[in-house]
Amino acid sequence: MDDRTGSPTALVAALASTGYLADDDVATAAFLALKMHRPLFCEGEPGTGKTALAQALATVLDVELIRLQCHEGIDASQALYDWDFPRQLLHLRALEATGGAGSTDDVEASLYDRRFLLARPILRALQSPGAVLLVDEIDRADDEFEAFLLEVLTEHAVSIPELGEVRAVVPPVVVLTSNRTREVHDALKRRCLYLWLDHPDVAREIEILHARIPGLPERLAAEVAAAAHRLRAADLLKPPGVAESLDWARALQLVGARHLDIDSAAATLGAVLKYREDADRVRARLETLLAS
Repeated sequence: MDDRTGSPTALVAALASTGYLADDDVATAAFLALKMHRPLFCEGEPGTGKTALAQALATVLDVELIRLQCHEGIDASQALYDWDFPRQLLHLRALEATGGAGSTDDVEASLYDRRFLLARPILRALQSPGAVLLVDEIDRADDEFEAFLLEVLTEHAVSIPELGEVRAVVPPVVVLTSNRTREVHDALKRRCLYLWLDHPDVAREIEILHARIPGLPERLAAEVAAAAHRLRAADLLKPPGVAESLDWARALQLVGARHLDIDSAAATLGAVLKYREDADRVRARLETLLAS
């Protein structure tokens, strides 16, 4: 572990250099995950910086970020590996054309060679000399996939029937995220260190806006952060996260706004709100939501 990740305080500074402003509890959880070689389970509302933390850690560690996006119905083969059937078929036809097919066993062995193996995110992470494996939105997957993932995270190895065991020489740094659309099983959580991420307060969000958008006017940053904070309390279908705040601030800059007023806010709502019902509700209350 180098000086950039040698302590929670050092990690705060290292993450900040990537544009990710981590509170002490976030940096401490990430530091312990690195030091204890345990997965970090990040839970919280959408847009609170869970995925961005994994991205920042990969930058700090100077390793590849390998992302596994979970979804309903995802299975082990989609996360682990598959065989390149079109190439296998071409290979088989080439053997037949050249008369080099040989015995059935020889043909089968040549078909299931590593050159025909399509490594999916988990296998890529196990084979990598160093990586951050981001298992994004694990709450969208089902119980069976959770059980598979738990086994992989415990053993840092997988078995491929045609090739044998693949074991990580350097286990990847693993970050799992959940938007809490359902409860993830305790068995998986027990394998991980747990971190709850909440939306930043206004002061921290202003800092984030300045860190990610150099040259953003102070007044505009303060007004965007305050307005985003109010929108999150406005009972919307999809309250804006920090990513939407950043998009909103960039959009306002692009249209030449120096501060947030009713006209500029109405013109750029598409950057911060993603549902028509939310936009209609907010437009009817813009004056109140933008009030200091």
